[in-house]
Amino acid sequence: MTIKEAQERVDAWIKEYGVRYFGELTNMTVLTEEIGEMARVMARRYGEQSWKASDPRAADNGAQALKEEMADVLWVLLCLANQTGIDLTEALEQSIEKKTNRDKTRHINNPKLQ
Repeated sequence: MTIKEAQERVDAWIKEYGVRYFGELTNMTVLTEEIGEMARVMARRYGEQSWKASDPRAADNGAQALKEEMADVLWVLLCLANQTGIDLTEALEQSIEKKTNRDKTRHINNPKLQ
């Protein structure tokens, strides 16, 4: 699936099942919430925090939960792009070009990354 197709599928789902998009500020808050949920899984899977014994996501060390949380973050980001008229394919291509022009030698020459 391309990014454009993902934006179209989310839009179709919203129109068929979601009634309408939440407002942009509500979706920004939801995005923040989803990023927090992803961060919680990351902190337990890769960081120093441990899983609670009662947390069912601990069984696979959060592998499935991380996949779900990343998809939730992407979902809300696609919603925000749709409702603000952003073509994420175009935006990503521009971002890659900007980073390439700005950082093409920066990381290669960074001794911290050697």
